[in-house]
Amino acid sequence: MCGIIGYLGKGKGVEIALEGLRHLEYRGYDSAGISFLSDGDYTVRRCQGKIRDLEAMINDGDLSSPVAVGHTRWATHGVPSEYNSHPHSSDSVILVHNGIIENYRELKDELEGDGYVFRSETDTEVLAHLVDREHRRMPFAEAVAAAFKRVHGAYACLILSRREKGRIVGIRKDSPLVVGMAEGEYFIASDIPAFIAYTRDVIFLEDGDMVVVDERGLRILNAGGREVSREVHQITWSPSVADKGGYRHYMLKEIHEQPRALSDTLRGRILQGVMKINGEEFGLSRRDIEVISRIVIAACGTSFHAALAGKYMIEGIARIPVEVDHASEFRYRNPLLQEGTLFISITQSGETADTLAAQREAKARGLRTMTICNVLGATSAREADAVFYTHSGPELGVASTKAFTSQLVSLYMLAVLLGQERGLLDDAGAGRMIEPLMKLPEQVETVCKREDEIKAMAKEYFRARDFLFLGRGLLYPIALEGALKLKEISYIHAEGYPAGEMKHGPIALIDEDVPSVFLVQPGLLGKKVLSNIEEIRARKGRAIVLTSADEDGRLGEVDSLFVIPGTNACLETVLMSVPLQLLAYHIGVLRGCDVDQPRNLAKSVTVE
Repeated sequence: MCGIIGYLGKGKGVEIALEGLRHLEYRGYDSAGISFLSDGDYTVRRCQGKIRDLEAMINDGDLSSPVAVGHTRWATHGVPSEYNSHPHSSDSVILVHNGIIENYRELKDELEGDGYVFRSETDTEVLAHLVDREHRRMPFAEAVAAAFKRVHGAYACLILSRREKGRIVGIRKDSPLVVGMAEGEYFIASDIPAFIAYTRDVIFLEDGDMVVVDERGLRILNAGGREVSREVHQITWSPSVADKGGYRHYMLKEIHEQPRALSDTLRGRILQGVMKINGEEFGLSRRDIEVISRIVIAACGTSFHAALAGKYMIEGIARIPVEVDHASEFRYRNPLLQEGTLFISITQSGETADTLAAQREAKARGLRTMTICNVLGATSAREADAVFYTHSGPELGVASTKAFTSQLVSLYMLAVLLGQERGLLDDAGAGRMIEPLMKLPEQVETVCKREDEIKAMAKEYFRARDFLFLGRGLLYPIALEGALKLKEISYIHAEGYPAGEMKHGPIALIDEDVPSVFLVQPGLLGKKVLSNIEEIRARKGRAIVLTSADEDGRLGEVDSLFVIPGTNACLETVLMSVPLQLLAYHIGVLRGCDVDQPRNLAKSVTVE
């Protein structure tokens, strides 16, 4: 859950590395460091704090170094401090690392027995000493390969040698590493935004790959030590996606990008002439769909909430039983998996460690695997049998917004596809499901333009210490997501519940200091939620209501009301999510929180 970048090329290495770290700071921000070639040797600068603190340490001298590696940290082993910051060094080796080394204690004991002295509390330092020990008797790249054969865990590393200057070696296992190439320049980083301003030609390294870049060019060796070639991908993102575009925070920018993101998710996925979902986009043939008897979805965090909503959609539209698992629990409970089960992983980054582990377990058990992912060439996409890219664009705010609503739309399209291919939706039925989907981006734009209403609501409630979020049916997962957003961004304790469970415990918390956010849809369940609202008001609780219909005008009596545009029940999940995101954002801002980089959180959880 750290960010790393390396540069080798024509110069300005320090400037490029620092700029790259700024674009990776969403991955970790409790300390930072850099190493660069200066006056014939490598200089190391590192500090506790953010990238701006690191920049202040580096003087305004010559920043034209042809080689640099940088790191921004999210602490796993050892407190945030200068001595625990990367890069870590040994006699001949300088190294930055993203991941967790599971056998570091065993390796540390061994290395201390060989006379190595440790100066940090991190697991990473063992890697520097381990490579140094091998480098004493063999060339640099060979030493890296030999050292990492001893390592158990997840890692993406960039390594420099004081004996072979002007060369960077990168190696990865279960943590992302991507290579960018320009004329006479190479970039190696955790994520594309680190170098998108300089090149759009990228290679996604595979597990076990080692990359070597120097003045002679680029070489990639696989886990077996054999030189291989990897496909070069063309990235279509504009460099401007990594900027705030005039917004105060990335999170706010990405909330307002949702109309465009949803349009991109829909583009090419609907067969316009016949108003059907294009099955090829999901990598599913009619035969693949016919043999599905059950679906298992695994995901983490926000993606888990999308998966729960997807369960309601798929079961309601396609009548296929769906089981949703926390990916972190999936492989440890020895799940019952039978023939005819489709396994779906949902992951924004495609690199979430627990989700990848669940996907690999399912594949090892003989299941057909699909991933819903946002990042081209990510590990989950390369390893799955089928992939559906959400195309929502890079998301730099730690709290997911546009990636979540794109996942909801993706799952809705999958549900419609399964329904149409299984004969449950005829052409007219599929058309009725798709027509409101086409209107959705414009409706989301309408909600975004009403931000001031949500901002005023936030001013009413930002001092609260606890919140309840309640919904029924499809809106229960959205209540969970609303609570998660608020606690992530504002550090207010918030809980999401099915509204029908309110009397089974949560109602004990209700008083005038605990606001309750109700998500209400028309129909029988909506009427039941109205009864819950009355029970809250009878106990002097404050009721905030988001709804698509004010049934009988009764909602005029609540404390705060926001009415979304009307659409079908499944797509109301998207329209409900946007005001909840804005509410969390504005409450966080009013409380003085760092909404883009909330404490203790990282964007891409690449360690278990």
